[in-house]
Amino acid sequence: MRIDLHTHSTASDGTQSPTELVAEARAARIGMIALTDHDTTAGWEEAVGAAVQHGVRLVRGIEISCSRDHRSIHLLGYLPNPDDPRLVIELARARDSRVTRMDRMIERMAADGIPVSVEEVRAQVAPGATLGRPHLADALVANGVVTDRDEAFRDLLHDRSRYYVGHYAPDPTAAIRLVRGAGGVPVLAHPFAMRGATVSDELVAELAAAGLAGIEAHHRDHEPADVERAVRLAQRHDLVVTGSSDYHGAGKLNRLGERTTEPREWSRIVEQSSGVKVVEP
Repeated sequence: MRIDLHTHSTASDGTQSPTELVAEARAARIGMIALTDHDTTAGWEEAVGAAVQHGVRLVRGIEISCSRDHRSIHLLGYLPNPDDPRLVIELARARDSRVTRMDRMIERMAADGIPVSVEEVRAQVAPGATLGRPHLADALVANGVVTDRDEAFRDLLHDRSRYYVGHYAPDPTAAIRLVRGAGGVPVLAHPFAMRGATVSDELVAELAAAGLAGIEAHHRDHEPADVERAVRLAQRHDLVVTGSSDYHGAGKLNRLGERTTEPREWSRIVEQSSGVKVVEP
């Protein structure tokens, strides 16, 4: 069975609805897919119905945006209880912070004469979705400022851009405790992707001691040496090794199922979970 444990829908910054995402997974002959939208579980209910309809096993998850020393770190949480009070509060805080952050980024662009408004950005966001930079990128594309999301992030929206504004993000150790407390299983997402400073071996050791369960080794943004490093760290700290597409629909070049997780590694994740169950068609 092919297992893709990292995908996004219009509930955050993907371009396909949860239903469309699951249908595409079926067409791509992927037996199990994880929906891991940024800081939200809003897409879960729709995805469950689609999974039953299309005969795809669904792993309900989230991708929590974390930060340490102004470095962005992403944590995947698989099968947590979405009603856990502490998790609900933390995710809401992160989403609210994204709204005020977006207002400030747009203000900075407007001061330089870049034609984009708050209303135009909001028009790119599906109802209830987590607001993010990809939606600002889509508004810039619509206004003819850039040709696509890749150009927007390369030239205007990267972490070192004059227009960049940070948002609230918990420390990764706190996020690990939140996921574990909700019965979920925390896995470090694409730790060596060149999106700024990468994660150090020392931080991986610290996170493992705090309860980290796995590391996403097989990812488009990892070079072969990065994959080897991730696998070596997983062996050192007894972590699960995962692989996934980080699929965003038309928002990125990533394709469903281009990286996958071995069933034996997935079994290790399930053994540690006590939140929600995998949706079986």
